[in-house]
Amino acid sequence: MSLPQDPASSADEPRPVIDEQIVTVTVRRAPKYAVFLVAGGIIGVIVAAILTFSFSGVDELSPNTGVVYSPMQVFGFVGLICVSVGILLGGLVALVLDRTIGSRTREVTADRERARYLD
Repeated sequence: MSLPQDPASSADEPRPVIDEQIVTVTVRRAPKYAVFLVAGGIIGVIVAAILTFSFSGVDELSPNTGVVYSPMQVFGFVGLICVSVGILLGGLVALVLDRTIGSRTREVTADRERARYLD
């Protein structure tokens, strides 16, 4: 379907041609995985901070290595584990939501237009 030419327009301007189609599309809701992974990582950092500073004994000699670790070193070690587990759990939650909520699809009618200019 093309638009009628406007008599006021000059001959040098390109003429638009618009193609219209009515199509049926499937709409599917899906979670954003990155949001769940980042949220899991942040929760992992918070859990690591709670675990590090809630238990005493970080200034004692380690029986395995014979070294005294500072609270920030302990936070780093615990943080590596907690952040990894948090990211894994966030991904699993997103995957479960994708399987349950994403299975519900519906079909809708959409009007598709494509405009192009003829030289």
